[in-house]
Amino acid sequence: MYLDFSLEEAVRKRYSVRNYAPREIEEEKKKALAAFITSLDNPFGKKVKFYCFNKDAAGEKTKLGTYGVIKGAKHYFGASIKLEPLALEALGYEFEAVVLYLAHLGLGTCWLGGTFNRKGFAKALKIEAEELLPAVSPYGYAAEKKHLLEYAMRKIGRADQRKSWDELFFIKDFHTPLSKQEAGELAFPLEMVRLGPSASNKQPWRIFVVENACHFYEYKASGYSDIFPYDIQRIDMGIAAAHFDFAAKEKGIRGYFAADLAPNITLPKNMEYCFSWFRDELK
Repeated sequence: MYLDFSLEEAVRKRYSVRNYAPREIEEEKKKALAAFITSLDNPFGKKVKFYCFNKDAAGEKTKLGTYGVIKGAKHYFGASIKLEPLALEALGYEFEAVVLYLAHLGLGTCWLGGTFNRKGFAKALKIEAEELLPAVSPYGYAAEKKHLLEYAMRKIGRADQRKSWDELFFIKDFHTPLSKQEAGELAFPLEMVRLGPSASNKQPWRIFVVENACHFYEYKASGYSDIFPYDIQRIDMGIAAAHFDFAAKEKGIRGYFAADLAPNITLPKNMEYCFSWFRDELK
């Protein structure tokens, strides 16, 4: 899919909003969001289902708690998948596209992967038994002031920090950082990946660039995903894929994603291959 707005502008505008103003969202923006969601797809060929709902309409018996993390939000969206290979990456890709679109509309969001009542939301959204609800997000207008927990969470999660180039992008091997000059036309897509959000701001993606291919790896944080029945960092890998793909398309760089095509390279401890992007020189 292509974005019809500036990716960089949306990336730099977006930040996690946890305290929302009572201001109502305009109907035209609600309709635009619904239309955008129907246009979604992903390069991994997996089905992602989206749900938009009003918390006030859920009823008093349905608990849609966020453990005090979110204040004042009425509108939420969520996404479900069937847990299979590359499904979490697909969800991360499409979910991030919605987050960026809402930033483009001037609306705030906040990825919630663990700090929400999963059973309550799944019940309210009527998620099928064989499906998984890995993430939801509030959306709306940010309040003028942040609440104290919001300040604390941004500080603990280092929300305003991003890893440097030499920590994320490599050439020849995982001991040789890729320079922006060596990246050439791919410098912009890679920079958009560097600026991408991730769970606890861990930025688990590592990209090995060789000739006309970018190989995406997950640097697995020890014990981090143990509290989930799935690897939550795979959602982050989907976010990285989205930022790279949208940026490449914006610059007219054609390519495609493929899995199971890992290069023969020695991997550091806790590093795991996910998928690759290949530049299409024929189009």
